[in-house]
Amino acid sequence: MRANIAATKTNLLKTKKTLTLTEEGYELLDEKRRLLISELTALVHVVDKMQRDVDNALRDAYILVDKAVVVMGRKKMEELSFSIDIKNNISITQRRVMSVNMPVVDLKTIENAPYYSPLQVSFYVEEVIVRFREIIKLLAQLAEKKIALLRIAKEVQKTIRKVKALEKIHLPFYRETLKYINDRLDEESRESFSMLKIIKERLRSVPDKGLRS
Repeated sequence: MRANIAATKTNLLKTKKTLTLTEEGYELLDEKRRLLISELTALVHVVDKMQRDVDNALRDAYILVDKAVVVMGRKKMEELSFSIDIKNNISITQRRVMSVNMPVVDLKTIENAPYYSPLQVSFYVEEVIVRFREIIKLLAQLAEKKIALLRIAKEVQKTIRKVKALEKIHLPFYRETLKYINDRLDEESRESFSMLKIIKERLRSVPDKGLRS
């Protein structure tokens, strides 16, 4: 490709401008890459902690379910479960962070309590309802962070590929091309200077017929 570029001052100026823009683009992308990796690392820690919180909450909630089953009996628990009237409405919007669409999960819970008569119902049942209601909120938050994590990870990969392409292909090409054009122009300038010097010397060696006559 370089050999097909004419060594002219116009191409020299164009190549310098393109190289400058490419270097600026590289610096911006490299900064974006660092910021994205920093955001990704932070999100990994957040998701890891939230996942542990959800796992622990589920474990404790199912322990309460087992206690409620022991006190109330499985059949009674199943009957009570049908009377629970809780609706969860989820809406998802987007926000942009460094050109990445990040999800915003909004959970609204609609309850129509009371669900049953508190008579002859173990307090474990009420505690189970409260725990699982909180777990649903945690799951919504966890889903939001996990989706964000996946999208940022994908953007990191894309940005790294672009940075490497600029670093390994485009920047070396334009720098080499600029050097080639500069070298050729310098060589042509030296040749022109040498030719001019030879012409001047030859002109000096030619007798001035006008003066001699």
